[in-house]
Formats: sequence, C-alpha cells, structure tokens
Amino acid sequence: MNDVNTRAIPVAGLNHAVLFVGDASRAAEFYGRVFSFEVVDELGGQAIFMRSPIGDNHHDLGLFSVGEGAPRAPRGSVGLYHLAWEVPTIEDLADAADILREAGALGGASDHGVSKSLYGADPEGNEFEIMWRVPREAWGVYERQAVIKPLDLQAELSRFGRAGRTGIGSPTVG
Repeated sequence: MNDVNTRAIPVAGLNHAVLFVGDASRAAEFYGRVFSFEVVDELGGQAIFMRSPIGDNHHDLGLFSVGEGAPRAPRGSVGLYHLAWEVPTIEDLADAADILREAGALGGASDHGVSKSLYGADPEGNEFEIMWRVPREAWGVYERQAVIKPLDLQAELSRFGRAGRTGIGSPTVG
C-alpha cells in the first residue's frame, strides 16, 4: 500500500508487452492465428509489432527475434511469469478456451473470484493468461482476497452470461 504522503505513478493499465522470442515470424503467426492480432510493422523479421483488431492501441505486442538457439529461462527463475489479456465478456472467455484447446495452447484454468482465467503458452514457451473481469459489484468477499480455485466455466456462463443477466452489466439477483 502507498503511504498517503508518498508520490506514486498513476498507472491506468498495461499498454503493451514486448517479448524476446527465437523467431518473431513464427511467434507472430501464433498470435495472429490464436488472438487475431494484426501486424502493424515488421522490421526485417527481427522485430514485429502487432495489435488487437478490437482495441485502439497502436500496438499491444512486440516480438523481438533473438535466434533459434537462444536458451529459455527455466520455469521459476527471475523474470516475467506471464501476461494477462482481458476479454470483454464471459462468452469470449469460453470461446477462448475452445480456440486455445484447438491450438494446443491451453494449459489450465482458474477462478480468482474477481476474475475467471485461462492459461496457455505460445510456441516459444511464453506463458499468458486470458481473463474476464467479474463486475465489481459481484466481487463480494473477494474484494480483499486473492484466491485460486478450479474454474467451472459452464457455471460462470450460467451466472454471468447473456442468459444469466437481467440487463447489460448487471448480474441476475436471486
């Protein structure tokens, strides 16, 4: 927690991520196929910048080639663990589960109370999370808790999906 007298940088969110990969073109193919990211610019195959077609960001992902022989950091070593990409609806998360499964990239799923998450890895072994944020008014006891529970995606679709809502943005009460 920040002390009231301490100045802090007012971060609004993650703007983009940059990854070192063995082959930027191969990684870009994966992110294009699985996420529909489009190439913004390509610098001779050494660096590729991509963006989501539904966002308004210049680029969401930068991929920098370091060569096929570059060693991967062992799991659990100091460094980036994963990136989290947010989807707009719980239905999008369910679709993402199918897409990741078909791509052979789905590694797991978790219920964090305030969010519902899928986990995967790109062909380079970079881990990522696809998450849907639960409406804040439905956080309840999870407002001040960090939990990791098994995700029951069908139950969450019933609870928060279009059929389970009384109106846009408001979960069904009762």
